[in-house]
Amino acid sequence: MTESNTAAVAQQYYEAMSSGDIPTATGLFAPDIAWHQPGGHRFAGLKDGAAAVGEMIGGQMDLTAGTFALKFTGGPMINGDLAAFPVHFSGEREGAEMSMDGIDVLRVEGGKIAEMWLFSADQDAEDAFWGQV
Repeated sequence: MTESNTAAVAQQYYEAMSSGDIPTATGLFAPDIAWHQPGGHRFAGLKDGAAAVGEMIGGQMDLTAGTFALKFTGGPMINGDLAAFPVHFSGEREGAEMSMDGIDVLRVEGGKIAEMWLFSADQDAEDAFWGQV
């Protein structure tokens, strides 16, 4: 995998997520993707496989009535098969609002996103926003 291929896959993913095109974004996932969702909230933990990640994203969209949004705030930083992006994510639910920065790191393998790590600027606030089951 060349760095240009890593950058291309990462760019496609973030453009899809930024525009709310979830099917295109999840179509870039390897079937056995490992997604590391930080925190202690209802969506936190390791998600194994594209179906589990799609279910998590769908749950986030449902809980926020479609207001959950992810925007990248800078270009990708590429290191081999890894891409890191500064992001801003936000959403509203039941009178609560969340708006914060973070860093997303993804690993590309075989033209697909094989692994993803997310980092939040204020994990406690994110946990409070998503709440427990």
